[in-house]
Amino acid sequence: MLPYLLLFAILVGLAGCSGAKTVQATKGEDAVPVTVGYVVTKPMPVDLRAIGSVEAYSTVAVKTQIQGELIRVNFTEGQDVTNGDLLFELDPRPYQQAVSQAEAALARDVAQEQQAEANLARDIAQAKYAETQAARYAKLAAEGVVSKEQNDQMHTSTRAADEAVRADQAAIDSAHASANADRAAVETAKLNLAYCFIRSPINGRTGNLLVHQGNVVKATDITLVNINQVQPIYVDFSVPGVHLADIKRNMAARKLKVQAIPKDGSAPVEGVLTFVDNNIDLSTGTILLKGTFTNEDRKLWPGEYLDVVLTLRTEPNAIVAPTQAIQTGQDGQFVYTVNQEQRAEPRPVKVAWRVGDEVVIESGLKAGERVVTDGQLRLIKGSKVTIKQSPGMPS
Repeated sequence: MLPYLLLFAILVGLAGCSGAKTVQATKGEDAVPVTVGYVVTKPMPVDLRAIGSVEAYSTVAVKTQIQGELIRVNFTEGQDVTNGDLLFELDPRPYQQAVSQAEAALARDVAQEQQAEANLARDIAQAKYAETQAARYAKLAAEGVVSKEQNDQMHTSTRAADEAVRADQAAIDSAHASANADRAAVETAKLNLAYCFIRSPINGRTGNLLVHQGNVVKATDITLVNINQVQPIYVDFSVPGVHLADIKRNMAARKLKVQAIPKDGSAPVEGVLTFVDNNIDLSTGTILLKGTFTNEDRKLWPGEYLDVVLTLRTEPNAIVAPTQAIQTGQDGQFVYTVNQEQRAEPRPVKVAWRVGDEVVIESGLKAGERVVTDGQLRLIKGSKVTIKQSPGMPS
């Protein structure tokens, strides 16, 4: 019987030791390793973000204004051209002949005008002579030297001379009008001849060649090539119409900066807001805006989609926290702060806006506080924490 009692006592002692260790573990507390960030006060931009598309600053569809055979193309597809560069040539021979014919007609009518002027000068002299003779005959008729019939004949001759003068003046006017019409015809013929040589109306980049050498083209019939001006260039984007008043107010005070962020991850390109549409789209509730970019390095290309950031203003003393600190719970957004006792405390916050990997806090935090940026999943209210060293954190 004694061996059984001794065994029972040993088992009871072991059980007691095991129970003491369990209590010890319950009362002890393991610190949760976390990474923290600091709440700071600094200037922060007030941004609007949208998806935008690149639009050529100017697009020209090059067409011919006359009919003719396309005899030469003086560029390659995709080539950069400047204003005035010769792009196409049409067969100029029919239009050179038209210029020669118009110039010949002008020379003929100018000669007729000069002849009419000479006739007018002659008939004016004859009319003056006839008037002198008529006056002499009238005096002689009054003295009875000449007969009344001779006097009447002289007056008739005077009237005929006057009518000849008026006819000459009418001939001059007609010849002058014909000459003016011929001058207009010459200018039209020369203009049509100039249209045989089609030049670039803008600085830009040519697209796909749509009509090739040897084809006969008609006036304004089809597009020969499209030219896009890409320096400068537009970026179109839309923002909710509720921001219109804020945009107009800030735009009146200063030029608003627009950043275009390509999808390939390359560096943002900066421009300025230059256009606000004159109405809000009722179907989407958004308003169209345009930013203008110099595009000196040709990073932006027509038709490209990219992210756009419009900076309205800068808040000088914003309360800023790391974006990773923001958590979302049943009651809204919150963060875990770390107090002086190295314990985590949940704190509800209200986020005003985000800028990259930082958020501007409208309420709930103040500068200098520490917030947990990594390890939140293991935390509850009052959890003991140990802070892991992280980049940018004070030693």
